[in-house]
Amino acid sequence: MKAKTLLELVTLSASLYQLSKDEELMHRLKTMAEKGKDRINKAVSDPVVDENGNEMEFVDKLIHKAGQAKEELEQKIEEVVADFYKKVNIAHIDEIKGLKSQLEEQDKVIALLEARLNKLEAK
Repeated sequence: MKAKTLLELVTLSASLYQLSKDEELMHRLKTMAEKGKDRINKAVSDPVVDENGNEMEFVDKLIHKAGQAKEELEQKIEEVVADFYKKVNIAHIDEIKGLKSQLEEQDKVIALLEARLNKLEAK
């Protein structure tokens, strides 16, 4: 084994050991796992009916819940992407304004240089 890989493994092992000793973190992970189990059990135990009014089987319930989760995820992604594009658009507008002001300053410099050139040509 290479020394770098061995060092990375030792570091990872030490980090995992420290995390496992952290009782508060372990308690929070346990709580989150229990909540997840409760939600799954609730989702499975709730009767879900199809268009015909018949109760769905377990697999159909899972497919239905997965579809709902997919729709919620897509909606959340759309919101995040929309916010991102707004921020990017604002940044681009600021850049455009900055470039426009630089262009105006350069136009003034060019006009001044042209005036100097005309003055020198007149002599």
